[in-house]
Amino acid sequence: MVPILLSLPLLLGPAVPHEAQAGRYSLTYLYTGLSRPGEGYPWLQGTVFLNDQAFFHYDSESGKAEPLGPWRHIQGMNDWEKESQLQKFRESIYLETLQDIMAYYNDSNGSHILQERLGCELQNNGSSGAFWKSAYDGKDFIEFNKEISTWVPLDPAAWNTKKKWEPYVQNAKAYLEKECPGILQRYLNYSRHILDRQDPPSVAVTSRTTPGEKSILRCQVYGFYPQGIGLHWTRDSEVQESKSGGDVLPSGGGTYLSSVLLEVPPQDRHHYSCHVEHSALAQPLSVPWDSRQDTGAGDTGGTQSQ
Repeated sequence: MVPILLSLPLLLGPAVPHEAQAGRYSLTYLYTGLSRPGEGYPWLQGTVFLNDQAFFHYDSESGKAEPLGPWRHIQGMNDWEKESQLQKFRESIYLETLQDIMAYYNDSNGSHILQERLGCELQNNGSSGAFWKSAYDGKDFIEFNKEISTWVPLDPAAWNTKKKWEPYVQNAKAYLEKECPGILQRYLNYSRHILDRQDPPSVAVTSRTTPGEKSILRCQVYGFYPQGIGLHWTRDSEVQESKSGGDVLPSGGGTYLSSVLLEVPPQDRHHYSCHVEHSALAQPLSVPWDSRQDTGAGDTGGTQSQ
């Protein structure tokens, strides 16, 4: 039987695609198992994503797969009782795998983590992709190469795991190439209106300075979806290298926020603007910074929404 799906650290690659491109969808299972969980924490838990949106959650304490976010209100999309039974079955396989690894290292009493990222992608042109990779204690452990249909060990203990899983390699390949895309397609019948939505960003330009020091310009964009966004400062229409920022973070409610900072010399009278590009905008947005507002310590600026 093929191994259980589990969660993922950054070393496994992005948890979910950074940008949901038009016509591209993904189903991603992320699980984490702890050999010695703390009090009140389940030893196994995971979240399943459609694109970058959390779709359902499972943990070993409740033993239930439960829909999240807008999917809580969609009827008929999934048989959650059957899904819970499937997750429980995978949980038992996962526990066996974790115990096998600990036995290999002769450390049955230690505190260890086994994580896994597994899933597939679909595009409107019919092509698909798949991924299956795990890590043990923060290091790459094993991954499936579907091109040559084999498990690739990335850790000494993974050779034993490969030997145990190899008889079922065609099951893993069939899951990644057929079953997973089929499940994703079925989910999309209920979810395209959620995943294809476009929320334009709101933009706030502020500045902070003290006498004799440089001004720090801050451009924050928030409330946008999907995740992909272009954000930078310009001076007289020329792109400037930002001091810091640029990371895109969840802001709650299924939207995102980001910001960039720029240092400018005191009494600088060039024209600075925050330039924003996003798929929900009909055209790029440019929000100017007015240096006349920056007359002392504190935050000044304005906000623009689309």
